[in-house]
Amino acid sequence: MTDATPAIDEGDIAADYIEELLDICDLGGDINIDVSDGRTTISVDSETRDELKLLSNSETVAALQELTRIAVQGKTGEFSRLVLDIGGSRDARRTELGKLVDDAIARIDAGTPRIDFEPMSSYERKIIHDLISERGLTSESEGEGRDRHIVLSR
Repeated sequence: MTDATPAIDEGDIAADYIEELLDICDLGGDINIDVSDGRTTISVDSETRDELKLLSNSETVAALQELTRIAVQGKTGEFSRLVLDIGGSRDARRTELGKLVDDAIARIDAGTPRIDFEPMSSYERKIIHDLISERGLTSESEGEGRDRHIVLSR
């Protein structure tokens, strides 16, 4: 069995779960499964952007992602690291996080010695670390569990 086999099964299970959710909500959407670097991404798109607006809020997507992970884990017996994107929510969140990084860097440049970001998911922390690195600075994560957050300092 290859590494891709469990991820594909994970994707199918997650896609079925999301499809049922969309049916319950009486929403349409095209579901795509992508596996990259051992992580499954489920993307839900619609021809009508407003159709998924209710579900594409970043907090709603995070909650649905956790529910989907639990459903996958219940069927596979293994921890799931899948990522859910609804109506471009991941790109929108990356833009929001970019603004947070720009603001933090401006504060550091103005003399603030240390910026502690709010706790966030490992996926969002990775984006923040990448954005900070792209801007030529370094960051680190501190804390445990739900309190884990990024620190930017000079």
